[in-house]
Amino acid sequence: MTEARERIQRLVESDPVVLFMKGTRAAPQCGFSATVVELLDQHLATYVTVDVLADPAIRDGVKEFANWPTIPQLFIRGEFVGGCDIVREMDNRGELATTLRELATTLATPRIAVTDAAATVFRTAVADCGPGEFLRLGIDRGFAHDLGIGPRTAADIEVEANGITLLLDRSSARRADGVTIDYVEAPHSGFKIDNPNAPPSVQLLTAREAKAMLDGEPAAKLLDVRTPEERELAKIAGSIHLGGGNIDDMLALAADTPLVFVCHHGQRSRQAAMHFLERGFRRVYNLQGGIDAWSRDVDPTVPRY
Repeated sequence: MTEARERIQRLVESDPVVLFMKGTRAAPQCGFSATVVELLDQHLATYVTVDVLADPAIRDGVKEFANWPTIPQLFIRGEFVGGCDIVREMDNRGELATTLRELATTLATPRIAVTDAAATVFRTAVADCGPGEFLRLGIDRGFAHDLGIGPRTAADIEVEANGITLLLDRSSARRADGVTIDYVEAPHSGFKIDNPNAPPSVQLLTAREAKAMLDGEPAAKLLDVRTPEERELAKIAGSIHLGGGNIDDMLALAADTPLVFVCHHGQRSRQAAMHFLERGFRRVYNLQGGIDAWSRDVDPTVPRY
């Protein structure tokens, strides 16, 4: 047995449910992997995922191991179940729920707080609902929240909060414990949802805010993702050029190190910031407007180009 096959065998046996996928459960890197994660999330609070993009030997080896040419691949109790299409068909027939029933933990009703301001708006919305329509809260795997009106389903989780009834599908319910729903009038009226379960996200900083952070936190790093040719044209003093030779060094920093990413106008740096966020860094920032905004708002001696 090859080393890769032995590693795959150990991974398959490491948990009752193991999914070989592209990306991670929190950040799938292909639509098929995302679909299987979404289906499993309806039934299981925990399961093991293996990112095949991080290990070419596992990516190629698991295809031979299961005699299946594509990713993702789902294993349950050590047995290969199938890829995305098969898992989706099992879910449509109710077989996935049956297969996972013994492994699924009881889904507790999430605790949701609705402020008085939000409850007032909800009551107006409920009064306008037609027969068989209810308030629904959806939370997708990216923790985007959706409040709307829709029908009840047999699998829904019902939550009562401040006299308001909310319906959630099972995937949303697993992500909803501790959510607070408010309604604000300014600067733009609308619902404000605070979800403590949401993973860290890339935060935007204005040039002035970035300058204050870099001055106030000695450990903070300003990472410039532009090309060496662009840095010849203009660069911010103290910035670190993020290139192939030092990426591993930056990834080895403590996960709570403040990282501020900068490019010309803010698009490329956001992609780099997302990569570090997915690798476990918790304080990740993107300089809004890039070095151009820095030149305009902080240091006019930095040339604009």
